[in-house]
Amino acid sequence: MEFACKVSGAKLILVLGHEHCDAVKAAIDNVELGNITAMLEKIKPAVDDVVYEGERTSKNLDFVHMVCDSNVNNSIEQIRINSPILKEMEDKGEIKIVGAYYNMDTGKAEWLQ
Repeated sequence: MEFACKVSGAKLILVLGHEHCDAVKAAIDNVELGNITAMLEKIKPAVDDVVYEGERTSKNLDFVHMVCDSNVNNSIEQIRINSPILKEMEDKGEIKIVGAYYNMDTGKAEWLQ
């Protein structure tokens, strides 16, 4: 991403979550399976961040959607934290780092705040 923006001139970083994400569902269900476990550990904070009174399982698609959105936002924040280059470029208005949620049923993406 740093090379794409700083050297090649890309102006947008899009972090895209998507409907029916099995990785998010696995993080919600605390799946542990070989190398996938480490990846799911990066998603689990998004599960904890979601304030939700209803059923907090992967079978609840509303909850899964909320966790997907939370994971996108967390990923954007991690980009800013882990890349001073990209953070500075964003602060100067040279690039934008944004998130969206892709609805696989409609084929449309909705921008996240």
